Amino acid sequence: MKKLLFLAVAICMMSVAAFAQKTDYSGTWALDVAKSKLDARSRIESVTMTVTQTDKDVKVATETKRTPMPEAQDGGPARRGGFGPADTSFVYTLDGKETTTEVEGRGGKMPVKLMAKMDAGKLNLSSSRTFSSPMGEVTATTKETWALSDGGKTLTIVRESTSPRGTDTTTMVFVKK
Repeated sequence: MKKLLFLAVAICMMSVAAFAQKTDYSGTWALDVAKSKLDARSRIESVTMTVTQTDKDVKVATETKRTPMPEAQDGGPARRGGFGPADTSFVYTLDGKETTTEVEGRGGKMPVKLMAKMDAGKLNLSSSRTFSSPMGEVTATTKETWALSDGGKTLTIVRESTSPRGTDTTTMVFVKK
């Protein structure tokens, strides 16, 4: 009886310890464009993402290279394509509380609301920004779900972006450098 009780307590302690461990996404990650499902308008050639994670927050810095914009049919400049800035750096707190930071945009600085939460080993990030445009006030939101696989060597990010253009879902597959 004592052995059974001891075994049950040991299993419970190991389960609690395993549950308490947070998945660590830290590292330098390179986008595997061939394995990713990207919108053609994004014109992404490569993305390098550096993630630094502590118990309290996660910092995500990206460097994006895009293919050149195609010329318009009349020989003039093409309409603007692609999504979002090429290089970004955000710090998300892991307590589930919303924070606000400012980023430089075409019309000057704009506030961006950020939120992060760990859920069953997956990292859920969201951002929201509201800004003025020729169409009036515009709100754009992004929700990402991060998951590690292949022993922590592969990071898959499913991103849902919503704007007045509609909702777009992409899947980005990164490999650890």
